[in-house]
Amino acid sequence: MDEEATPAPRARRVFINRIDSFLGRSLARHLSGCVVGASLESMEGMEEEDEEEEAHDEMDGEGSGQGPSKAARVKMTYQVVGTLRQPESPEPDFVQQIVKPSSREDLLYHLMECDIIVYNITEDADQTEEASWAVTEIHEKLKSFENPKVFVLLSTIMTWARTRPLDPDDPELDFTEEDYRRRKPHPNFTQEIDVERLVIKLGKTNKTTFSTFVLACGLMYGMGESVFHHFFKTAWLGELSALPIYGPGSNIVPTIHVKDVAGVVQNILDRKPKVHYLLATDSSKHTLEELVKAISKHLGPGKTIKVPKEEALLLRDLMQSDYDHLLVNLRFDAQFLRGGMNIHWVAEGGLVENIATIVREYKETRGLLPMRGCVLGPPAVGKTSLVEKLCKHYRLHHIKAKDVIDEAIERLERIAARAQKEGEEEEHRETGEEEDEGGEAEEEGESAQDAQELLEAVKESLEQNNGRLEDTYLVRFFKEKLRSMSCQNQGFILDGFPKTYAQAKELFTGEDDAEEEEDAISGKENYYDKSIIPDLVVSLEAPDEFLRDRVMNLPEAVVAGTHYTEEATLRRLAAFRAHNTVDETILNYFEEQSVAVAHYDVTKEDAEFLLLVHQLLKRMGEPRNYGLTAEEREEIFRRAAEERMRQEAEKWAEWERHEVVEAVERERKLNEWQAKLEAERRREQELLARETVPLREYLLAHVMPTLTTGLIECCSVRPPDPVDFLAEYIFKNNPQAD
Repeated sequence: MDEEATPAPRARRVFINRIDSFLGRSLARHLSGCVVGASLESMEGMEEEDEEEEAHDEMDGEGSGQGPSKAARVKMTYQVVGTLRQPESPEPDFVQQIVKPSSREDLLYHLMECDIIVYNITEDADQTEEASWAVTEIHEKLKSFENPKVFVLLSTIMTWARTRPLDPDDPELDFTEEDYRRRKPHPNFTQEIDVERLVIKLGKTNKTTFSTFVLACGLMYGMGESVFHHFFKTAWLGELSALPIYGPGSNIVPTIHVKDVAGVVQNILDRKPKVHYLLATDSSKHTLEELVKAISKHLGPGKTIKVPKEEALLLRDLMQSDYDHLLVNLRFDAQFLRGGMNIHWVAEGGLVENIATIVREYKETRGLLPMRGCVLGPPAVGKTSLVEKLCKHYRLHHIKAKDVIDEAIERLERIAARAQKEGEEEEHRETGEEEDEGGEAEEEGESAQDAQELLEAVKESLEQNNGRLEDTYLVRFFKEKLRSMSCQNQGFILDGFPKTYAQAKELFTGEDDAEEEEDAISGKENYYDKSIIPDLVVSLEAPDEFLRDRVMNLPEAVVAGTHYTEEATLRRLAAFRAHNTVDETILNYFEEQSVAVAHYDVTKEDAEFLLLVHQLLKRMGEPRNYGLTAEEREEIFRRAAEERMRQEAEKWAEWERHEVVEAVERERKLNEWQAKLEAERRREQELLARETVPLREYLLAHVMPTLTTGLIECCSVRPPDPVDFLAEYIFKNNPQAD
């Protein structure tokens, strides 16, 4: 009975502004999966207890000490509500409610319903004013609180950017939370420090009812990136030979993983620490140069170059606030985080030490996982045409044997030639290039001497085999290409390679001992490198007669200078069939590794592969890349606008031409009608004239003489009615009456 009468612990309602922002999303996801007091589990045996925390716990009715009891914590959860930065954004499934206030009064109503209010001002400067309003309005309603409330302001270390060193003689001395009263903000972050001061001030009025905390966060990274996204994107795209470092790069950049910020907030909510201003930074003290070099090495070209910091202001995807953050130079020691909190660190050592994990998070969060494919089939079946279409749609790298060989030889020649140039390293360092040209050989794992020996062996192999390279070198070059950063980032489609089972086995066999050991334990006979093996293999199939006829029907201009001659095609077909017998084909290897293989008969009526491309696009899904760049979008928009203007001009010109033609036609028809009318009038007159001749002659011959005589008689007689007299006279004297 007692257990039934005990009310269930009330869940804590947490408000987070702009949940769809970088930090808001991670924080909301983390808290929605947390149990209240979970971060205190390992601290219950601590001898020292926070007196202010005990007072909060007593006010909450949760007991004393470090927080609610274990039994209560099991049922108490954080229920997250909040607003969205973009109203049209989809509502996250881990959030209980999305608030879409129609006014400030409506927003205040939702804030007052929450036990905890978290305002993030690190990403949107316009949120500083709203945060000031929110904490002020909530503070004014202290007397109406049914339960104590907590307000947490997530701010930025940019409010420390102009702080003077603690000791001018020791510039490497770290700032701690105790020094927060000394902080001086960056000129562009004065509003943020004003909000910080207001939040701390209002939290001192009635600490047991309204607790406030300010968390100054370092530059956040992880889960798709925020401030560092420019460097990650530039490195992933691979369009630059070296990743730029803006300015000297010697400035210390305080950082922290975005998930670790969420862990710090959880600890603040659970512990309600005595200090009201906290720093959120990891233990790293990396410079901007070290950060960019790590990103370049693990995601980009492997080299960096120093450029004037002013060039960063010309970039479209780097905002002013990001620019200010990247050039900050501060050293922090967040003592309270490491001494007074139970944080399950994701990257306590910083971005550089955890760069492999950060890169993987970046690709997974932004959907930039590489797409890997392979198109196989006999000669002249159309492999290259299909691969070109797929690579153009998905923006993948088209891997052909000739290109791979040419690129490898060019690289070896470049490395070998560089060995003869002394002093190149010093010269390039003077120009600001971090990784000198001579260092490229070491990055690629080959010394100048090794490159020269390999180059000579490759050229000898080509000479001895009539321009064809031995499998040993060919597979090596293909493996290097597929493991290159560009292919690992965007992905690739192999065009007609490997050709044999042996080539496939040698190409895709893994070299990681740990991976091989794991595969051996799982019972796999063939170990393959998961980073380069295709996800999908397309096998184009056609009989020899069809392929021979296709080659024979090619235009001479297309065949000239290529291997698409009848003799060469027959020879290559014979070699292909010899390597792909009934018992063993190249496809057997992929089937053994559980790689999907799609068979397609090219003899069907689909010469342009339209149907096949449509099927493959549907199977492979949406592209995994950034899509069009801003410049490309502008170019497409410009072309579309020009096309619309051209079409409108053509329509207007056509309308004008039509109007002129119609006017000429109307004039012609009018003149024609008038001419016809005039001719008709003349014809009618002529007809009328012709028809009146007999009548006139008849009247002159027969009527006029009698009429004349009658008139003379009428004048002589002078009758009372001359007309009647004349009529009687004519009737009596009518010549036809006789």
